[in-house]
Amino acid sequence: MTSFLYPFLVALGIAFAITPIVKRFAVRVGALTEPNSRSVHTIPTPHLGGVAIYIAFAAASVLFGRFPQRELYGILAGGAFSVVLGTIDDFRPLPPRTKLLGQVLIAAFAVLTGVRIDFLTNPLGGLLLLGRLSGIFTIIWITSFMNVVNLIDGIDGLAAGVSSIAALTLLFVAFRQGQAFAVVLTAALAGSALGFLKYNFNPAKIFMGDAGANFLGFTLAAISIEGTLKSAATVAVIVPVLALGLPIFDTFFAIVRRLWSGKPVGAADRGHLHHRLLDMGLSQRQTCYVMYGISILLGLAAVSLTVVQVRDAVLILGCVGTGIFVAARRTGVLEIRGQKTLKQ
Repeated sequence: MTSFLYPFLVALGIAFAITPIVKRFAVRVGALTEPNSRSVHTIPTPHLGGVAIYIAFAAASVLFGRFPQRELYGILAGGAFSVVLGTIDDFRPLPPRTKLLGQVLIAAFAVLTGVRIDFLTNPLGGLLLLGRLSGIFTIIWITSFMNVVNLIDGIDGLAAGVSSIAALTLLFVAFRQGQAFAVVLTAALAGSALGFLKYNFNPAKIFMGDAGANFLGFTLAAISIEGTLKSAATVAVIVPVLALGLPIFDTFFAIVRRLWSGKPVGAADRGHLHHRLLDMGLSQRQTCYVMYGISILLGLAAVSLTVVQVRDAVLILGCVGTGIFVAARRTGVLEIRGQKTLKQ
């Protein structure tokens, strides 16, 4: 137990202690997010919170992560690059293509340091070796995670809380599988995100910004590669997808919704789940609680997949799929406002 308790507590304490310092620095340099038509906040708010999350994570990882040094420093360096890219975007929004290129380059750097998906498990038995496709698949994996966390960062405390739940899910799975390296990193990530959440929950005193969202997405993707995806378990690739299932499915529905309406996939809208819940009359806090609850259920489903037989895993996935379908219909996340609803 101490293998994850110490890095968790150290990261939690550091994030809790330095976030107010980062907040004061952000105010001093004018790093403030102004309200706009899509915002749910009404006053300018500091946005360098991702820096505090990264510092806490890096400190705890270096202190307790005495494992593969190449992969460790690759993740830390890639995380730092993610924070830098996000900070630039926070100060002066980058064109979508430029931002995506930056994310791809960061993912490619991680691959060069040894963070890569070498194989996928075959449900019918054996392993599917990726060979030359390994690097490409890894880059897509990391870039996708960075973007889904970014897209869910729409209300106070949501991205930090959901990422914490995802990290704790991956922590539990890694602990059961005896993956010490992944245990330390997930513990440090969960601790740093939760320490920051104290100041980010509604009403937020500081935002994580794209710097934090990029970092959390990158690190969750990289840790899942070094942890769950190193396992030969049949459901290995499904576990991290469910762990971060809420933003992944929300992003999927947003893509379908925009394609159906003829809008660019990257076009912003107010159709995300948190927007729909707010429009249904829930407060920001209530919306966060609902989405935390969904994330916890998906996390429990992910953990359950690692302890059951294939037949039971199929049943669990069927239940999850049905639940997602019903929730999408009830909340209207596939509905195009002012137009027809997407047919299922």
